Amino acid sequence: MSLLSIIVFVLFCLVVTVQVFYYLFFFRRLAYYVPPAKQTSQEYPVSIIICAKNEANNLVKNLPGIFFQNYRTTHEVIVVNDNSDDESKYILEEFQKQFKNLNVIPLTQEALMIPGKKFPLSMGIKSTRYEVVLLTDADCIPASEQWIQKMQEGYAPGIDIVLGYGAYYKKNSLLNKFIRFETFHTALQYFSFALAGKPYMGVGRNLSYKRDIFIRNKGFSSINHIPGGDDDLFINKVATAKNTAIIIDKDAHTLSAPKTTWGEWMKQKNRHYTTSKYYQRSHKFLLGLYSLSNFLMYPLAILAAIFFNWWVVLIIFFVRLSIVAFVWKKSMNQLNEADLWPYFLLFDVWMMVYYLLFTPSLFKKPSKKWR
Repeated sequence: MSLLSIIVFVLFCLVVTVQVFYYLFFFRRLAYYVPPAKQTSQEYPVSIIICAKNEANNLVKNLPGIFFQNYRTTHEVIVVNDNSDDESKYILEEFQKQFKNLNVIPLTQEALMIPGKKFPLSMGIKSTRYEVVLLTDADCIPASEQWIQKMQEGYAPGIDIVLGYGAYYKKNSLLNKFIRFETFHTALQYFSFALAGKPYMGVGRNLSYKRDIFIRNKGFSSINHIPGGDDDLFINKVATAKNTAIIIDKDAHTLSAPKTTWGEWMKQKNRHYTTSKYYQRSHKFLLGLYSLSNFLMYPLAILAAIFFNWWVVLIIFFVRLSIVAFVWKKSMNQLNEADLWPYFLLFDVWMMVYYLLFTPSLFKKPSKKWR
């Protein structure tokens, strides 16, 4: 047996060990997560904020889902109309006639030197009446009439941030399954890391935090020069093991329409990944090591099977695959994505291709436009 075959086998075993560690130490936390029992029940006044730029069609479709929530406690809906040149202004005026809790903030000038969504979102947060801020996007709709109720239930003494799940509509296409799996896989990471005391991001489609933590940290001032990051970079900066909670109840999800072409989806993901280079070093290390292990898994398994002993490699690989499949199944059930599990082997192979496609985004300059 050659030295090369031994090295390849050792590397394969090392990558499998890394994967098993992540699944048993981090990801099983979401798979087995049970919301903590609350000693007291309290409903908080909530300010819902939506930033909209040329979103007339989405406002017509999705805003009613925000207004018709089963939430008796005081709440307001703030829509920041960010320099829209479509029919958004007139649509929002019509909504204001019907819903007195709608507050529209019109922006008519672009903020110099502050690219992206952060300036309109800051204006929305500074205009809120209430301490609890609940964020979503114009192209999202709550999955149920209990959305506000379920999301605010994440708050307890010491909690300043509540991470939610932004799902996509289920459609019968391969692209839809890949998009939804990527969304699930991202959530598996940020929910599990939060449960392990290492919160590192949230998604703006469904995210809540207290206005006070925004003010105390001077808003987005430290990341204003970066076009993106109004959700993940801000949370990466202010979230701690003690001040962050998660809500995964399916009634607390939001839903939005996924991209319909591979090109549009890749463009969207490339834009999202340009901000991860600004994460804290420990987060970048943990996420980078996990990504590298996914990328190397299949090439090293094939090489080890060829140059070492194929049945030994197959046994080790099967043990690792069983752990992945089991954790994915339980976690998909948690996030109402159970229909994806029959494709787990395809998705497992896809992870290698996925990181090959999107790793270059880490080195690209972020786009200055958020819409």
